[in-house]
This record gives sequence, C-alpha cells and structure tokens, in this order.
Amino acid sequence: GGYSQRLPSASALGKIFTALPFGSPIYQMLELKLAMYIDFPSHMNPGILITCADDIELYSIGESEFIRFDKPGFTALAHPSSLTVGTTHGVFVLEPFNHLEYRDLEYRSCHRFLHKPSIEEMYEFDAVCRPRKFFQQGFAGSDIPSLKLEAEYVYTDSLFYMDHKTARKLLAFYEQIGTLHCEIDAYGDFLQALGPGATVEYTKNTLNVTKEESELVDMRQRIFHLLKGTPLNVVVLNNSKFYHIGTTKEYLFHFTGDSSLKSELGLQSVAFSLFPSIPECSTNKPCIIQSILDSTCSVKPGSVVEYSRLGPDVSVGENCIISGAYVKTTAVLPAYSFVCSLSLKMNGHLKYSTMACGVQDNLKKNVKTLSDVKVLQFFGVCLLSCLDIWNLKVTEELFSGNKSCLSLWNARIFPVCSSLSDSVTTSLKMLDAVQNKSTFSLNNYKLLSIEEMLFYKDVEDMITYREQISLEITLNRKQPDLETSY
Repeated sequence: GGYSQRLPSASALGKIFTALPFGSPIYQMLELKLAMYIDFPSHMNPGILITCADDIELYSIGESEFIRFDKPGFTALAHPSSLTVGTTHGVFVLEPFNHLEYRDLEYRSCHRFLHKPSIEEMYEFDAVCRPRKFFQQGFAGSDIPSLKLEAEYVYTDSLFYMDHKTARKLLAFYEQIGTLHCEIDAYGDFLQALGPGATVEYTKNTLNVTKEESELVDMRQRIFHLLKGTPLNVVVLNNSKFYHIGTTKEYLFHFTGDSSLKSELGLQSVAFSLFPSIPECSTNKPCIIQSILDSTCSVKPGSVVEYSRLGPDVSVGENCIISGAYVKTTAVLPAYSFVCSLSLKMNGHLKYSTMACGVQDNLKKNVKTLSDVKVLQFFGVCLLSCLDIWNLKVTEELFSGNKSCLSLWNARIFPVCSSLSDSVTTSLKMLDAVQNKSTFSLNNYKLLSIEEMLFYKDVEDMITYREQISLEITLNRKQPDLETSY
C-alpha cells in the first residue's frame, strides 16, 4: 500500500509488515489481518479480496450470522462514520431501505460511490443517513451507537471483494493495454465506476492523485466504461469500528494514548522487549516493541520505540517514533522526533542511513521550483534555514527524482555511514543543530533522500538485525540474570 510517506518507518518493508505491540514473538499487521478475516473464505465465492495495509476493522454480528461474499460484481464492507471522517474515505450512497431498526449486519445495494467527498457533496448525492433505532447492544467501548442515535452519519469503506468474472474482465483489459504508465487507485478508480448512479465526471478530478500523468484521465475513462453496470453490493456493519494507523499521529495515538483500539486488541506498553518497568499509574505510556533498552534509558510517554537498541543514559523525548536504530552512547532524542534507520546495499557494500525529522513534518508537501523551497519545513523550521545550518546549497542536485516536485521526501539531506550506530549519531547531530541553531556541516558526507534510501534498501540485513534482537530477548528471558552488554 503506497509509499507510506505519512508513516515512513513502514516504507522500507511495507505497511502490511507493521509491528503491533503484542505477541511473543511480535505480531505484524499481516497476522492481524489474517486473524480478522479468518471466517471469510468459507462464505466466499471464487474471487479477490482487497484490503488496505494500515487499517483495522473490528465488528460484532449475531452468533448465527456471517459475512457473505457470494454476489456477482463487487461487495464492500461499510461502517457508520461521522461526516468529517467521510471526507477522507470512500462514502457509499445506498439504495433506499425500509427497516426502521438497525441490525448489526445488513445487506444493501449501492447506488453510487463517492471518493473522499466534501460534506456538501455528501448531502447533494443523498449519502447522509438519519438516525434509526438501534436493534442490538452497542459495540464495547464504541462511540458508534451514540453517533447513530444522535447525529447524521455516512457509511464509509474499508475492504472490498470482486468475483472471479469481474477479476478476469480487469485482467483481460490489463493484458490488452500492455504496460500501464499511470497510477490506478483500486478504490477511487474501480469503485467510483460502479452502481447505477455512477457518472464519468470523477475521471477528470485529480485532486487526490499522488502523481498526475498525462494519460491518467483517458485510462480512468476506459476503466469506467469497462466496469459501468457492474453491481456494487454493500455489507453494512452497523456495530463496527474502523481504525486507521497510517499516519504518525494516528500511530502514536493508538499505540500510546487512551485509544479504544488499545483496550479492544489488548495492545501492550512493553511487547517482547528488554526494558525497565513503566509506572502503572500513567495513562499515556511509551510503547516499546521488540527492542533492547539499557536500564538507565528513559523513554517519555507518547513515544514508540521498535526494533531498536538503546544504550546507557539514552533519553527519548515525548511523542517520538524510533525505528531500527542503535544508539550506543549517551544521547538525547528531542520530543516529536522521528528517527528511522535503514540498511543499504550500495555498489556491493553494506551502508546505513537514518532518516531523522519531526513526526509532524509533511513529507508529501511539494513545490515546483527551487525558489519555493522556503515553503517546506523540517522539524518546524524553514528548510532554507536548515540547509544553511548544514552548509548545503539550494541546487537541483539537492533533490532526487522529479525536479518539478521538490519535497522533504526527495531532498538529499541524510548522511550515509558505514555503521548503524554512526548513522544514528550523525543524523541526531543534524537534528540537534537545527534545534539549537548551531552548525553541523554535511558537506563531507554522501547524502541520500528518503526516496533514494528505499531504492538502495537492504531488506535482508534489516531483517537479520531484527532477528538478532529477537534472539537476544529470547535468550535473556530464559536466563533472567544475564546482563545485556553494549
């Protein structure tokens, strides 16, 4: 699922392998998805199920009920959501329904599908539902029943299924066109073509497109005509909740904050790690996942540390994300910092680079010209000022890839080092210089952008590093008196 620019710690291995804070060894999003969908195949005709790698759907239905994927065309799950949530998701415009009471599970037909509509569009196309009576007990810890009883709401999307015949039709179309030169969205470009109310207008709307290519509109129109008339069936889960963890803000909230997801899934504050105990009284706690931390370490509430080794007297501020790092010596990681280390294979040699920025930095924000680079911000500071601090010049060479799309994502500002610990230390010096308005020259380093790091990534070495941490944790648990050395 995508480049993961809003949660870059998941970008190297993919969002579907995001570590979750429970299990021994640690569960990943893939295992959770398989567990959540374990009942689906036995009530499903041949076809394809498509899900996102950064969302979690929890639902309750009657003991004798099950979700069926057995109708022709597409079948999608739908969840009641506020109108505000609807603006960042797909929204179903359902055909009229005569039941006055909510049922946990309802099979409905969809008139048309709106992709990230405005609130005005939701009203215009009759996507907004008015409260009905609730038929069953509300979902534990959920605010959904009160939402339905007291407020207007919409039904938003999560996963969807297409039957074998439809999948074959799309495959035949793909084989006919040969190479695809533009990015097609499985949600926006497939689902908007469905239902009797679908119109071709959406194909010209490129507001939600990551990268706009010249043939995009034409390709979308061809897909629209290919799929037009295909039914869109909707499985309404009135007693359900949809969680998204694909941004740094959501990730930190659900793993460390007072999130209902945390209690519903039993997420832990310390999961499969060696770490001094966390006081029970605090509501907001740090979250430590498969990591080894020295007993003199401190991690402030609201921060997540995963797949990392932190040595003596390392201090992590609040609301940080630390991933794949190795900090040997005394260091202070400032509050709201994002630190993620990657192994690289460059010219046959193993190297390391650490992306370090602010958790609130917008890596997707881009400008078209070098003169506009001043609009970009790194750790809340104008990027131009940061470049001065690092003794770097604003030139085209500073950016990788598309030179008319300049962003923190493709800014060559991250040093390449020969060891993992040196890589983290060097990137922390960059952050420190920006915070303290001192200087730290990057002139003598080979510099990469995050975009280039992903091109050079050495997945095998990153997995080996994680396995070494896992083995050490396992051995230490068997021998509790064993001292961890750095």
